[in-house]
Amino acid sequence: MIQTIPSSPFTDQKPGTSGLRKKVRVFAQPNYAENFIQSVFDAVSPEPGATLVIGGDGRYHNRTVIQSAIRIAAANGYGRVLVGQGGILSTPAASHVIRKYGASGGLILSASHNPGGPNEDFGIKYNIANGGPAPEAITDAIFARTKVIDRWLTVEAPDVDLDQLGTSEVAGMTVDVIDSVADWADLMETLFDFPAIRAAVASDLTMAFDAMHAVTGPYAIEVLEKRLGFRPGTVHNGVPLEDFGGHHPDPNRVHAKVLFDLMFSPDAPAFGAASDGDGDRNLIVGKGIFITPSDSLAMLAANAHYAPAYAEGLAGIARSMPTSAAADRVAEALGIPAFETPTGWKFFGTLLDAGKATICGEESAGTGSDHVREKDGLWAVLLWLNILAARGESVEAIARQHWAKFGRNYYARHDYEALPKDVAEALMAALEALFPTLPGKTFGPLTVETADSFSYTDPVDGSVSKNQGLRVLFVGGSRIVLRLSGTGTEGATLRLYLERYEPAGGTLDADTDAMLGDLIAAAEAIAGIAARTGRTAPDVIT
Repeated sequence: MIQTIPSSPFTDQKPGTSGLRKKVRVFAQPNYAENFIQSVFDAVSPEPGATLVIGGDGRYHNRTVIQSAIRIAAANGYGRVLVGQGGILSTPAASHVIRKYGASGGLILSASHNPGGPNEDFGIKYNIANGGPAPEAITDAIFARTKVIDRWLTVEAPDVDLDQLGTSEVAGMTVDVIDSVADWADLMETLFDFPAIRAAVASDLTMAFDAMHAVTGPYAIEVLEKRLGFRPGTVHNGVPLEDFGGHHPDPNRVHAKVLFDLMFSPDAPAFGAASDGDGDRNLIVGKGIFITPSDSLAMLAANAHYAPAYAEGLAGIARSMPTSAAADRVAEALGIPAFETPTGWKFFGTLLDAGKATICGEESAGTGSDHVREKDGLWAVLLWLNILAARGESVEAIARQHWAKFGRNYYARHDYEALPKDVAEALMAALEALFPTLPGKTFGPLTVETADSFSYTDPVDGSVSKNQGLRVLFVGGSRIVLRLSGTGTEGATLRLYLERYEPAGGTLDADTDAMLGDLIAAAEAIAGIAARTGRTAPDVIT
């Protein structure tokens, strides 16, 4: 029996870059999660009997919302739900499951790299049938529905046992609790040369992987330790916890400090990596050398042919606008297209579906390929391992050879977190108002060439996305970019991106902070971050 539960709209359910993210206390309000899930189903109008995938990163409140989502799906005419064992599916694994089983879409319950726990963050994202995040046309429709919704539908049924593999029924709808890891791990074996990696491991290739008590722990243990033969204990913090062990599951030098310090110690293994809350981001660090996400994208693209799945070459490389232009130089050398998109993996989806791009990446530590329609943290780790095994060289040697050939994009991102929203928006408005006066002005040794608000026209479907970040470009290829992040849950996060290009034959082995000093000074002179926000330093530097 379908039950209709009267409700009233909430005014704050606009999806951001990766779905709806709020504090747990917000999602725990009566009708809040239910309203949003019902709005998703109302907006996408699934065919009767359609298949839905549900999974999350194991954070606090996941299990509660999954049980509600199963009942709401049954009431809305879905015929089958696939849910990860324990309610867990990494974001890339969920994308693969949607694609493999022909689902009409999926609900991914995660706040990605944000903290978890009763007083922390939660999120819901809808992915479409290609496995990728819903495009703006759909998220706009979902938001529009949230503003007028007056009821949600459910059925009366007991909770599904999420820990037991198998099939059950909820009000005539089939619910399959599936192995969270197996499908994704099997896919990886088709992409990479596992025998070559196993041989390198047997010949003393060592690594450390920090799963940060997040979703990738079981995936990393299965693939790295069980299938590739790395010693037990290679995966650190491998048990997913609802509060990520009280830590912040963001794979950067601040929050993965233990791993980072290990990789710069005398006892460092050859290779270090980490992933985030939902498994779609990565940290890559070799013995004594950190590889920025922008450089990692470029180096992976330049060496992808060592992996069987990419041996025939790449169709193209896509990067988000704030990501450094390092990958563009690889694309030029390979004679393939390079695409610059707004931030958000959904913008890569049309390129991947059209066969225009094979590898994509974002400076925020997300990298992936056309094997799914999400960024995939462990995929990037495995491609690095495949390259290390094939080349028989260290991470440092590979990086230095890359810079010697393509030049080096010195790069950093400064995050100013939890700013008052009005302060952050006023800063951006004031900066954009300056743009007509900036060209030709000098700031120390830097001369402004142009300044603009980034706009993107999708080359496949023709859709236009405006106001995607403010850019100040300097003569010689350096630039600063400012944008407000759409992944936080409170206030506003201002991101400042700094990039200086040093050509091959230039200064390729200098300290990044020193090389970016003039850009940091120029950014402050132009945008007045300290004066407008009262912050004298960023909260996080990556």
